[in-house]
Amino acid sequence: MLIFEEMQARGHEQLTVLHHAPSGLRAVVGVHSTVLGPAIAGCRLRPYDEERALRDALAMSESITLKAALAGLNYGGGACVLMAPENGAEEGHLREALFRSLGRQMRGLGDRVVLTEDAGVTSQDIAFVAQETRAVLGMNTDTPTVTAYGVYRGLKAAARTVLGSESLRGVRVAVLGVGSLGAALCSHLHREGARLTIADERPGRAQALAEELQERVTVVPADELLDAPCDVLSPCGFGHSIKYDDVERLQCRMIAGGEHHPLSRRGEQAVKEAGIAYVPDYAINAAGLIAVATGISAEAAAEQVYQTVSKVCTLAQQNNKPIHLVARRLAERRIELIGSLARPL
Repeated sequence: MLIFEEMQARGHEQLTVLHHAPSGLRAVVGVHSTVLGPAIAGCRLRPYDEERALRDALAMSESITLKAALAGLNYGGGACVLMAPENGAEEGHLREALFRSLGRQMRGLGDRVVLTEDAGVTSQDIAFVAQETRAVLGMNTDTPTVTAYGVYRGLKAAARTVLGSESLRGVRVAVLGVGSLGAALCSHLHREGARLTIADERPGRAQALAEELQERVTVVPADELLDAPCDVLSPCGFGHSIKYDDVERLQCRMIAGGEHHPLSRRGEQAVKEAGIAYVPDYAINAAGLIAVATGISAEAAAEQVYQTVSKVCTLAQQNNKPIHLVARRLAERRIELIGSLARPL
């Protein structure tokens, strides 16, 4: 991976590596854009190798830039990817030290970056960060739950255009990843009467959810879910779930889920050529970010996602353009216009 070439291709401003041996801190902070305001950086903790941590920091920060722009927020996009310490950081003092170390080192980025929670990170972790820096958001927001409700509402908006009806009753939805966000999404879909096929890299988690929901749920191995016949494929994992070579396996009409960057740009082109509608993550999974940034309720944030997805799908249909390209252009256009205000006429 050639880092500077990748940054230039994506338009990144900054990439910073943080390290503190006693606490086990090893983190990559990506800042994609601060044109609209400070970069909101989703902070995630995973057992990454170094290259995957770099790639996810670059991909997620770009996604959050587009998400904030499309949602009308005055924030840019960032990401903070923590490589899980060898000590596990599960014991209370170790976890406190890890996140306070992160907060202390984030001071060096000044007011350019604001941290909020993402996968593997809790509001308590962000509270530890807040003991060392004021540049945090979301300590009092159940972000996965809010995001899941927004994805559900966004799915309904997209289904009206792609499937011909907003109702999800009887619609076949395949959900890859049933952690806190994926499980909450499944609950909303199941309540409406959708037929679910679910999978998780931890098989026991998928089986437990199926037993909780009982009917209209099928569990398959994670490596087989992309082969499942369905109307909607909803990736809710940790990114890059759908590889370019996987596209030919897909048997869905639409891809829409809570996962950041499930497809590469090359993958987006492949699903377009396959005739599959792709509702991008930065359009449909924005409710948590909106609630964190504005303080509005989960219902209001999800309604904003519904309206955004409806607008994007309507424009795509009117102009005979792919949904994901319309969403990206709308986000980029706002960044261009607001960014131009700082330049002389």
